[in-house]
Amino acid sequence: MKFAACLLTTAIASDLQEIAARVNALETTWKAEAPSKFQDVEDVKAFLGTILKDEEGFVPQEKEISLVPNSDIPAEFDVRTAFPDCAEVSGNIRDQSSCGSCWAFGSTEAFNDRLCIATGNKIKLSVEDTTANCGFLQCFSMGCNGGQPGKAWDWFKKHGVVTGGDYFDIGNGETCAPYSLKPCAHHVPATEKYPACPSSEYSTPSLNSCSESTYSKSYKDDKIQATDSYSLNGIEAIQADMVQFGSATAAFTVYDDFPTYKSGVYKKTSNKQLGGHAVKLLGWGTENGEDYWLVANSWNEEWGDHGTFKIARGHDECGIESQVSAGRADKTEIVA
Repeated sequence: MKFAACLLTTAIASDLQEIAARVNALETTWKAEAPSKFQDVEDVKAFLGTILKDEEGFVPQEKEISLVPNSDIPAEFDVRTAFPDCAEVSGNIRDQSSCGSCWAFGSTEAFNDRLCIATGNKIKLSVEDTTANCGFLQCFSMGCNGGQPGKAWDWFKKHGVVTGGDYFDIGNGETCAPYSLKPCAHHVPATEKYPACPSSEYSTPSLNSCSESTYSKSYKDDKIQATDSYSLNGIEAIQADMVQFGSATAAFTVYDDFPTYKSGVYKKTSNKQLGGHAVKLLGWGTENGEDYWLVANSWNEEWGDHGTFKIARGHDECGIESQVSAGRADKTEIVA
């Protein structure tokens, strides 16, 4: 059974072209376009799956940071340019495929960026491991059926995560467990890279040993731990932490207009909720007088603005500022 964040009973418009036309007619702060990735908004639900803090079953992180002394916050910031040696890591747009594992992507990707920034290690971390093994007992999460990105950060600190690339890295033997769920297209013309999705959502993968037979380490020896895990309370705390350490993880409510985002600064134009979603915060700035957060999604590079989007900053648009998690990756240890 999915968490409540993934399935809502609200009547939802199904025509993304209609929604995009309505948004563009409003001449608001962003431009819409019916995405090729989805046939209708019902398809989007399989890509959500985050428990939001006001929902039943949410468990807060063990530590919260609110006060940030002597913080010097720039007007604009982008992790990719602020830490250019790690741009190939932080700029990598991943694809969760037809699985509600956004909570695992948003958390693992941010930890990956922070690991590179702190240590110089550019190895990819395994979203497969987080999805498969940061389960209900450890993380109050259920793999492809949804989860809690903040508890994933706690799991990184307590248990660690193995290395693992994207689906297209399978077979190169460079990491322990690449993502096994093949990227796919929902009811739209399939391509060689993005074939048709299965008729039902992918099942949660299982993983107890490295899936790459030629990888040099065992699953147990490959675990990489975070050295701290916490939630960030307040805009200044979020920004100050990102300036020092890199990307963070955010969760927010998705409305039925969001899948049509193409460019500009997103502000919801609808009250029809689809569910909770987790993403990676890359930075912030101002565009045409509109303050925004810069965000990496996990719906591949063909969605939105090359896989990213901007969302209004400063008034908790869709809850984007109220559920942010992060951690430390300095002096990262290997689990013995």
